[in-house]
Amino acid sequence: MRMLTYIKERSAFLFINVLLFASIALFLWFVHVPGWLIILVFICWFIPLLTSYLLEFWQRKNYYEPLIMNAQLLDQQYLLSEVVERPDFLEGKIVHDILQSTNKQMHEHVNKYKQMQTEYREYIETWVHEIKTPIAAGKLILDNHKSSDVKGVYEEFEKVEGFVEQALYYARSSSTSNDYLVKEFSLKPCVTNVLKKNAKAFIHNKIQLDLADFNEVVYSDEKWVEFIINQLISNSIKYSQKKEKKIRIFTTMHEHNLILHIVDNGVGIGEKDIRRVFDKGFTGENGRAFGSSTGIGLYLCKKLADKLHLGLDIQSQKNAGTEARIIFPKSKVTLLEQ
Repeated sequence: MRMLTYIKERSAFLFINVLLFASIALFLWFVHVPGWLIILVFICWFIPLLTSYLLEFWQRKNYYEPLIMNAQLLDQQYLLSEVVERPDFLEGKIVHDILQSTNKQMHEHVNKYKQMQTEYREYIETWVHEIKTPIAAGKLILDNHKSSDVKGVYEEFEKVEGFVEQALYYARSSSTSNDYLVKEFSLKPCVTNVLKKNAKAFIHNKIQLDLADFNEVVYSDEKWVEFIINQLISNSIKYSQKKEKKIRIFTTMHEHNLILHIVDNGVGIGEKDIRRVFDKGFTGENGRAFGSSTGIGLYLCKKLADKLHLGLDIQSQKNAGTEARIIFPKSKVTLLEQ
């Protein structure tokens, strides 16, 4: 806040005072009032006026400058009224009260939508748990009827189960703190569990698995990591369209992290699509060609990886294959400090 700007804002009132004094001084001169008396009137008139301007300017400067500075520095600007003290002058009090009122109303709206989101998530979680029962019952019935037709139905049941699980993780992804446990666990059993889930898909698609012998330990949430790995392996299976289909899984050690590699020799991803694979709803050329992509799987993997403070990277070449990498920090401090 600059003095010159402040004076310009009050220039009309100041001009009226100057004009009024000039008129009075001219009258006093006509009636032969001594010059020193006219000067004394000028001093008595303008010194208190300019002093009041100076005090008013100082008051506003001490309020508005911290207000502007805090507004620029705060990440959550709706907290502005909480970090700035209530001023003594009338205009500042009005501004401060309005900020507090809007802040309160904003909090009420946010809490309302948070409550709605929580209720919706709880409904989805309940629905997922309820729907798992008839799915499991249907798979059990099909297990007792071995035929080629039943086999196809069983595979569709497994797809439905996978999509239901995806819906559950998506509903929980916005608040992982409720279902989030960082601990030390061995990576190999986690990968093995995912491979067991997809064993029939490997056999049905005649995919050769090359699983390296690794026994590294990582720090993260085992359940969420297993879900991410499952999504990546499912994608490798889905887009494996060569005669000699192969998926390689191995780890590499680096100074500050451990990387899990999932490499396939499938159809690959085009250069124009690779930068958008983590965008929500993006299916790309492969999604349109195969017709079974929702554009949610990789988006959800990236979202969960970010919340777990893990790196997730995909490199691919069209008609040559795709490599997905999950990057685990070596120290659990990296995960727990945030």
